[in-house]
Amino acid sequence: MTSENPLDKDSVILSPSYRLPIFIICVGLLFLLSPFHPWPTIVISSFGFFLLLQSFTLKLKFTKDDLIVMQLGNELRRFPFKNWIAWRLIFPKLPGLLYFREEASPHLLPILFEVNSLEEQLRLRVKDLEIQKQVDS
Repeated sequence: MTSENPLDKDSVILSPSYRLPIFIICVGLLFLLSPFHPWPTIVISSFGFFLLLQSFTLKLKFTKDDLIVMQLGNELRRFPFKNWIAWRLIFPKLPGLLYFREEASPHLLPILFEVNSLEEQLRLRVKDLEIQKQVDS
C-alpha cells in the first residue's frame, strides 16, 4: 500500500496480490488428471493467466471521495463513494471477490489486491455501507 502523491495524504494505491490468478491456474492444471484434458486445462488456466496479467497492470486507488481503477497509470473508471449503496468482501480468506453496489448498478470484482489493505481502506472510507454476514441462531 503506497501513497502516490505526498500532497494527497488521503490517496492510497493498493499493492497487488497474485493469490487468485495462481489459484485459478492451479485448478486448471488439476484438470490434466481428468479424462477431459486438455480443454478444461486450457480454458481455466488461460483465464488464470489473464487475471495474472491484470494483477500486474491494474491498480486500485482510494482517494478521499472515490475508488479509482487504473491500468498502467491511466484512469479506467472512477466510482464516487457518494453513489455507493453497499459493499461486501466475498470469501476474503480464499481468493475472493469484492461486491459493491452503486445507485446505477452492482459491481463484482476479483480481489487482485492485498485483501487486508483493501478491507482496511473500505472500512475507513465506507464502513457504514458494509453488508454484514447473517448469523443463524
